[in-house]
Amino acid sequence: MITEPRIRAQLAHTLREFDAPALGTLYRGKVRDNYSQDGRIVMVTTDRVSAFDHVLGTIPFKGEVLSRLTLFWFDKVKDIAPTHVLSSPDPSVMVVKRAQALPVEIVIRGYITGSLWRDYQAGKAGAYGIDWPAGLTRDQRLAAPIITPSTKAEYGKHDEPISEAEILRQGLVPKDVWTEATAVAHRLFARGQEWAHQRGLILVDTKYEMGIADGKLVVIDEIHTPDSSRYWVEASYAERFARGEEPEMLDKENIRQWLIKEHGFSGQGKPPPLSDDVRVMLAQKYMEAYERLTGETFESEPGSVDARIRKNLAAAGLL
Repeated sequence: MITEPRIRAQLAHTLREFDAPALGTLYRGKVRDNYSQDGRIVMVTTDRVSAFDHVLGTIPFKGEVLSRLTLFWFDKVKDIAPTHVLSSPDPSVMVVKRAQALPVEIVIRGYITGSLWRDYQAGKAGAYGIDWPAGLTRDQRLAAPIITPSTKAEYGKHDEPISEAEILRQGLVPKDVWTEATAVAHRLFARGQEWAHQRGLILVDTKYEMGIADGKLVVIDEIHTPDSSRYWVEASYAERFARGEEPEMLDKENIRQWLIKEHGFSGQGKPPPLSDDVRVMLAQKYMEAYERLTGETFESEPGSVDARIRKNLAAAGLL
């Protein structure tokens, strides 16, 4: 793993935005700057970090971790479903085939935790059309993985829980496509949980984005990253659960908990600024997740991410 002094050296060089109009039409999401042109999208994964629908700042090396992990996982699941990736000219960039994205996120959960637990406590978890049993405990493993879909809101707006019945009633996704997409999600999640277990981790829950390209269902965006997924350290889970303690987390939940516990912030009003110590801590968590999942040491040279991406895109004939 990159040493803490080198992480701190990168604080001043993180990628907040990537501006390159020559790449095409820009759509700027919470984390990715996507340039669309001629049936393909150049997806630049920035170092931005978001929580509770707010962009909070940047985390050193985060974009590179997400992009490299996504490519790692896309290769691991290529027998389950095709993906939209065409090439990766830079560690933070994927060139992908343009797909018509499904207007819902497929969130699949193996445990009751995070926002689902908060909704369950507040009596609002019924929005998914699921009859939840009484007496569940925070961080408890569910009898079987459950899909809890959500709408896909634009930046600044909230994703909303939605039931399968409502998705089909509104015609958001055709029934045959939804049936295939949810079946694929279950297979992807099973593969992810199996691999995570081999690496001493628990894949707790995750979200998948899918779309249609060339008439086929494809997996898009990212998969099984610490941004889109929740990972716990398996060795300490049972003991911590028995004591009512939070599990050891290697994902973005660390920053959500920091916001809630240290600042009482859960999305309302203006978020607090991230301290450098928190930015370094989260960078270390992301890199640890990468190393535990891939079995590889995460290495990257500190310096301008923007300059490196421009150099590599130029070498690939894209800029």
